[in-house]
Amino acid sequence: MNPHPIPDSAAPASDLPSRDVPASPPVSVVTERLSSTALLRGRREIEIDHEGAVYRLRLTALGKLILTK
Repeated sequence: MNPHPIPDSAAPASDLPSRDVPASPPVSVVTERLSSTALLRGRREIEIDHEGAVYRLRLTALGKLILTK
């Protein structure tokens, strides 16, 4: 027996007891694509709520999209 045991935080990972932690689901590498016409549905501007902040997605006269906060 070791008179000076190594605390778990200092022990190499291979020496730590395994824990029953569920594995994370695999990260999807496929990005979903939405058309701007589906988002705007005939409008020139929509508001998007993102984590409490409001963003505006606007279609310009030249057909470009502008996202502003």
